[in-house]
Amino acid sequence: MKLKSLASGIALALALGGCATTYTTADGASGADATQLAAVTMVTPQERDPSQLQVLFWSDEQRSARFREMENWFAGHEVPAARQPRPLPQGEALPAALAQKIRATMLETNAAGVMVYKNGTVRFEDYALGFSSDQRWTSFSVAKSFTSTLLGAAIRDGFIASLDDPVTRYIPGLAGSAYEGVTVRQLATMTSGVAWNEDYTDPNSDVAQMNRFVVEYGPEAIVAQMRELKREAPAGEKWVYKTGETNLIGLLVENAVGLSLAEYAQEKIVEPAGFENGLFWMVDPRGGNIGGCCLSLSLADYTRMGVFALEGGGNAVPEGWFAEAGDSLVDFGDSGYGYGYQWWTYPGSFGAQGIFGQSITIVPSEELVLTVVSNWPTATSSENRAKWGAIAAGIAASD
Repeated sequence: MKLKSLASGIALALALGGCATTYTTADGASGADATQLAAVTMVTPQERDPSQLQVLFWSDEQRSARFREMENWFAGHEVPAARQPRPLPQGEALPAALAQKIRATMLETNAAGVMVYKNGTVRFEDYALGFSSDQRWTSFSVAKSFTSTLLGAAIRDGFIASLDDPVTRYIPGLAGSAYEGVTVRQLATMTSGVAWNEDYTDPNSDVAQMNRFVVEYGPEAIVAQMRELKREAPAGEKWVYKTGETNLIGLLVENAVGLSLAEYAQEKIVEPAGFENGLFWMVDPRGGNIGGCCLSLSLADYTRMGVFALEGGGNAVPEGWFAEAGDSLVDFGDSGYGYGYQWWTYPGSFGAQGIFGQSITIVPSEELVLTVVSNWPTATSSENRAKWGAIAAGIAASD
């Protein structure tokens, strides 16, 4: 396989290849009318110098332009819009003071778009940075929550028997490694006990070393790297954030189902959630999708994903899946914050987060979904996260 370009510097630092593995539909993977769905296609952009693909080192101007057109920079799958897009009816505008506060926070945090869905209607929608409703914006680690949803779908469809199955049942290449004896549930909650360094600024960190493994191992890079990791705690006893493990979940689901994540997402997310503008999901050198990162949606379709989770996911996932996945299965002390199955949990709510300010926040008690896409000046900012947390609380408390 010929790699067209190498992308190092984003959270997972994977090479994005232009050569695709062909997946075949596994028995039971599709709904009765799945053959009527429009084809998921591979998008291969022009070849670029690897220096142009260092996302963490793009300028502010470059990020604002490129975050809305990642399919022009990286290879990936294009999933068509749903056959029947879900309407998002307009409702009564939020109180003027609250709307003004949201717009001020957009300016303070360099947000490109914000949508508020509450009690069945859109109460607020605004755009900046030249972004518009018919464009898509990249998600970074918001994708982890999509991969988690596909894990749930694979369990409902019977491709994964149980969250308590060993990971090695679905990824045999991890046999004999530190992942021996780790369950799918522990992988989903990032409590494998396997050591991992997610420091983006450390060139020797595990996340930074992903690119080296891609160069050396190509399609086998994910398993090659993860099987070299050492154990630092008994499985189930220590939480450590690991993009590499979400990539494993993606590989696990693809192995079990026999479809790429994008193809499976078409059936289990895009169609039932009613996405209006389609989905773009980057691929890795296998031709499969990157479980831990890098899908692009319109602002409204991120909101539709939030509504899909808010309403329980219909028949796509096991009953009660989102209530469990969005629960604090790992508590961060007594702060009220924690982690579920690839969803962050907050006091009374849960959500998806990505670097540079992407988020979907879901408050079930208030039937609220707050969606934000941004171009923060830095990849992470606890201050900016706190500002949007306060906005979510204010919206939840409003009429």
